[in-house]
Amino acid sequence: MRVLMFGWEFPPHIAGGLGTACEGIVKGLAYNGVETLFVMPSASGDEDQSATTIINASDVAVDAMTESVDDFLDKVRFVHIGTNMVPYLDPEEFRTVVESERKRQIKDFRIQYGQKFKFSGKYGSNLMEEVARYAMVGGTIAMQRRDEFDVIHAHDWLTYYAGIAAKELTGKPLVVHVHATSFDRGSAENIDTRVFAIEKRGMEEADKVVAVSDLTRNIVINKYGISPDKVVTVHNAVDFSGREDIEVERGVKDKVVTFLGRITFQKGPEYFIEAAAKVLKRTGNVRFVMAGSGDMMNRSIRHVARLGISDRFHFTGFLRGADVQKMFAVSDVYIMPSVSEPFGISPLEAMRTGVPSVISKQSGAAEVLAYAFKVDFWDVDAMADDIYALLKYPALSRFAAKYGYDEVNALKWNGATAKLKKVYESVVK
Repeated sequence: MRVLMFGWEFPPHIAGGLGTACEGIVKGLAYNGVETLFVMPSASGDEDQSATTIINASDVAVDAMTESVDDFLDKVRFVHIGTNMVPYLDPEEFRTVVESERKRQIKDFRIQYGQKFKFSGKYGSNLMEEVARYAMVGGTIAMQRRDEFDVIHAHDWLTYYAGIAAKELTGKPLVVHVHATSFDRGSAENIDTRVFAIEKRGMEEADKVVAVSDLTRNIVINKYGISPDKVVTVHNAVDFSGREDIEVERGVKDKVVTFLGRITFQKGPEYFIEAAAKVLKRTGNVRFVMAGSGDMMNRSIRHVARLGISDRFHFTGFLRGADVQKMFAVSDVYIMPSVSEPFGISPLEAMRTGVPSVISKQSGAAEVLAYAFKVDFWDVDAMADDIYALLKYPALSRFAAKYGYDEVNALKWNGATAKLKKVYESVVK
């Protein structure tokens, strides 16, 4: 079995959990005898290619595989994505802006056709345009290597159009992997309709949809209208191969409670801060760490200051690689109070380090972790009670650490990707 896989990032250069998951998936697939060609917008050259072959989309010119640009667009039923859209325009102004943007894109498309496009591979202001161009390059790669793969696999909305283009141009089956949805990134009334439209089309065009949890599967079925027969749950796992236990000088005698993730609405940082304040009313020998960055960073700092707990609170900024492991090594409790979490790999990583974890019931990880403490994200009293109990009762902490460690060691990518291989086999005729 051979797979053409479209991703957006790959370790060591990552911005979140998607790249880490992609690395675990290709390694697990290799263990199960599945070869992968992994396409990403901008490869750095230092990625681990022991289990996959990485194709840098920035090195690939849009090929003259058809007689004209119009023919290419027609073949893939390509829809140009609006970029840098300006909010709050009246209807007439909006139509003018959209039309001028459409004309500019067609002009730029013609200039770029037959040339290479240097992708940033980031999540910047021109993200939508990069998604559109990635589809063009994805179609080219699929045509050039059509004899080298049996199935196409696209990760999250950023790559769905590339997967659709590859399917339309080669006739090979498409599997899309839903790691998160628009409903996980904001409230139902405040979703990005452009992203939602891409997600929905990707799921509709796919032969199978893989969800990272039953929670996500239900969203795909109920919010996007996808047939239940088409949606399969394959829970995430963690790759711990090559990792060694890290010993770190703590520097403080206090207990340490850690939140590690993007500081955004989805991750529930405000509930963590509220719970921290309640714990500090009951005990003083504890410090709280918020490791990460995001659009709620400044708001969270102000929230901590208003509650008067700044002397017990630390903001580290975004951590990656060995720094993440060092943070777990000095932690006594890990907490993931996510409002909506399709899965959430970080508590698995914490428990693998022997750190007891408190997670929200609104997470996919709650479906597979029996030895994590589970609370509703909004119940800061229960959250504070669990944190306090793990800090104050050593026997409880040891119990959670021991059985949590054993539990996550059984959740390996080799097993998850064996299920994924069966999904591939079900769509390959």
